Order: sequence, then structure tokens, then C-alpha cells
Amino acid sequence: MSLFWEHLLNYAFLQYAILGGLLASVACGVVGSFVVVRRTTYVAGAIAHCVLGGMGAARYMQRVHGVDWMTPLLGATVAAIVAALIIAAVTASGRQREDTVLSAIWAIGMAVGISFITATPGYYEDLMSYLFGNILMVGVSDLGHMAVLDAVIVALMLLFYDKFLVISFQPELARLRGIRVGLYHTLLLVLISLTVVLLTQVVGLVMVIALLTLPAATALHFARRLWSAMLVASALCFLFTLGGIALSYGPELPAGATVIQVAGAAYILSLIAKRIRRRAVG
Repeated sequence: MSLFWEHLLNYAFLQYAILGGLLASVACGVVGSFVVVRRTTYVAGAIAHCVLGGMGAARYMQRVHGVDWMTPLLGATVAAIVAALIIAAVTASGRQREDTVLSAIWAIGMAVGISFITATPGYYEDLMSYLFGNILMVGVSDLGHMAVLDAVIVALMLLFYDKFLVISFQPELARLRGIRVGLYHTLLLVLISLTVVLLTQVVGLVMVIALLTLPAATALHFARRLWSAMLVASALCFLFTLGGIALSYGPELPAGATVIQVAGAAYILSLIAKRIRRRAVG
């Protein structure tokens, strides 16, 4: 780890990686807490895997047709929002089984993404970075995009926190009070989709659900209020990301996988600590 701290002061790509981890952690803590308490991890998983379609299409447009402004991060954002809107529409109609639709979105997004990536020169390297993440490759333009997504997520959460809270825990009361449950449910799904896009930069599509839920689940073991769990989860996510990058740097291990291992170890320790505390109190 000493090599990491030495290089951190001298190499811009490491500084960009840490800043990217910080930006992703803000959204992770804020939105991940809602995902955990609402038990909607499968929804997040469907959105995450649908993102591959947007990334693949964007990379195809860049390399094959020369559309330079169509970055994979932009394609991921568009695909994630479209997936969130489809899920919200299906949930509102109630005509289709939600789990069936989520499975279909999950599979179709992956299939479309793989088709585009296969048709793009150099697809193998892109596929690996999309699936498993490569935070060390985050650039200035990616940081700008991530900062914009963060600002949107935090602003909407601050504006509509009370609405999100009541539709999550007391939807019937929300309807009686005249709150448009469907609208705020859709908006929350959009926030989840934007957060998924941010986290794919850190750990990739395969492990995004783990990073979205583990810091929040760990924080909720000890935080008594949701807003405090959000703050703790954001701090934990950044610590996990920083620790994962630092541990993986010297041995040249995959950073995303190491981040998840650190987060998983912390979650297990929090479970043990919670049980010990219960026995001590009881």
C-alpha cells in the first residue's frame, strides 16, 4: 500500500480514480439506502444490466461511425433512464408480472450490449471494463459527467426527500394525502438508474448491486434514521473504494473486485458487531 500512497501524489490517473470514487460514493449512500429499505435490489440489477446496451451502442457509434460525443457514459445514462421509465410504466399498469418484465429487461439489455460490442473493433477490452469496471481509467470528461449526475441526484433528493420517504413506507397514506405516488416512484427509479451509471465506473455492471447495497446495509445496522444512514453509507462507500484501490494497486489486482471484497468484509464484521451488541444489551 505504501506504493499507492507514493504514486497518489504524483500520478493524475490515481487522483482521478479517487475523485471518481468520491463522486460515486455520494450517490451510493443517498440512493442505496432507499434501495435497501425498499428491497428493490432486483430492480437495480435489471437497470444495471440494461446499461450494457447503452454502453455498447455508444462505443459502436464512436468507433464505427465517428460520433465522438456519444461516450459510453452518456449511452449508459440514456439506457438506464429508459429502463427505469419502462419499469415504472409496467409497475403502474399492473398488467404484467413485475419479475417477468425485470428479467426481460435484464436479458435484453445484456444481449443488445454484447451484440454492439462484438461488432465494434477491440470489443474484448471494452467488454471486460464494462462488466468488471476500471476506475483507474476514469478521465476528466468522465468526472465532469459524474459530477453532473451527482448534482442532479442530490438536488432531487433534497427537494423530494419527504415524498420519497412516505411512498416508501406508507404508500396508502401518501395516496390519501393526495401525493402522486406513481410520479415519485418513477422519479426514485430514475435516481436509482443514475446511481447505477455512476457505480459502473467503479466496479462494473456485474458487481454494481453489491456496491449499491453493502455500504447502505452496513450503515443501517447502526443508524436509527434514514438520513443518517445515507451519510454513513456515503462515507463507508468512499472508504471501501479507497481501501480497495489501495490494496489492489501494488499486487495489480482488479480494483473493482477488491472494492467489493472490502465492502463484503466490512458488512460481515458489522453483522458480528450487531449480534455482540444485542447480546450485551440483552
